[in-house]
Amino acid sequence: MPVYSMPVADGGSRLRQFIALQQDALLILGPRRHPPVPARTANTNTSIAIQTSIGFSTLESDEYVEAARKLRPDTILGLADYEYLKRPGVKRLEKMGDRTLAWTQDMLAGLRADADEPSDIAFFAPILPIDSGQQSYYLETLKEDLADQVSGWILFDAASVDAIPQGMRHLPRFGLTAIRGPHDILNQISLGIDVFIPSFIGEATDAGIALTFAFSGLQRPQDGQRLALGVDMWSQTYMTDLAPLVEGCRCYTCTNHHRAFIRHLLDAKEMLAWVLLQVHNHHMLDIFFHDARESISRGTFEGDCNLFEEIYEVALPASAGQGPRLRGYQVKSGASQPPRNPQAYRPLEDATERLADAPLPSPGVDCEQLEVLGFAEKLG
Repeated sequence: MPVYSMPVADGGSRLRQFIALQQDALLILGPRRHPPVPARTANTNTSIAIQTSIGFSTLESDEYVEAARKLRPDTILGLADYEYLKRPGVKRLEKMGDRTLAWTQDMLAGLRADADEPSDIAFFAPILPIDSGQQSYYLETLKEDLADQVSGWILFDAASVDAIPQGMRHLPRFGLTAIRGPHDILNQISLGIDVFIPSFIGEATDAGIALTFAFSGLQRPQDGQRLALGVDMWSQTYMTDLAPLVEGCRCYTCTNHHRAFIRHLLDAKEMLAWVLLQVHNHHMLDIFFHDARESISRGTFEGDCNLFEEIYEVALPASAGQGPRLRGYQVKSGASQPPRNPQAYRPLEDATERLADAPLPSPGVDCEQLEVLGFAEKLG
């Protein structure tokens, strides 16, 4: 793989260099995409089932550790014997904790195997979304034997916060949970989650939605109607609107372009439309998290959350247009599903056979002869 041979300075990260990520951004390596795609095969004692760019495959724990040592992320997420959207049976529950513990021990040993070049990669240990009693041996071993090697937690369910062992509750918590909008973020912050993957940003951008919600300066609408979380830029209302996406927004998109331009780019299916929307939407969420931290510092977070819930709709607005063509990581495979993208080319319906059998016209024919041969139609 090209990323493994990326030239870097001593101690540098090949992965950071490969994706051109700035030095002050946290680089986290995980075994699966998020949200994950249900795998068609089961995990084994030494590997988990994953989806790759070339189909479903397996990832061995030692391969994962070796990749981390070569790519040098800031943080690596541990392997968990957890299958997305599948309810484990009784026998399966017995294996989950044991497998996760074995993988965790193997990964921690692998990260520190080279005495000449000890790893400084932070390791986040998973907590399984099952009853704490069913993973008690795993959690107890982490607390008693591996506490000094664990830098944080991975949670697949916000309710699993209660399963974190005493004495290790100060460690940061990474939520691989479903985030459908800002309401879910606020709820999970209140439950103790620290880090999120808010995948709804990409979904909003693909739908042509510009996010407009804010967590500061909250005021109830005088008409009593809840405010939308964003605006659908496919609406014809914005075809001649020269205002920024959000008044007062300081993002690159809002300071350099207006709604009419974004609407034109969407209509022309220009990828720049979704790039500019993504820049804006990420900026809005940056401000949202900043305001949430300020609210926690003031001690008004609970009241601000209640007010936010009163003011804003829960779901994102519906889109009137079509997003970019789906490909790669955007496509979730499933059995007997129709194609996700509209057909780019189609037969000429009734004229197909007639055109196939027709002789090719000579260069000197006029329009009337082309019409006779079926290659043209006279309109006036």
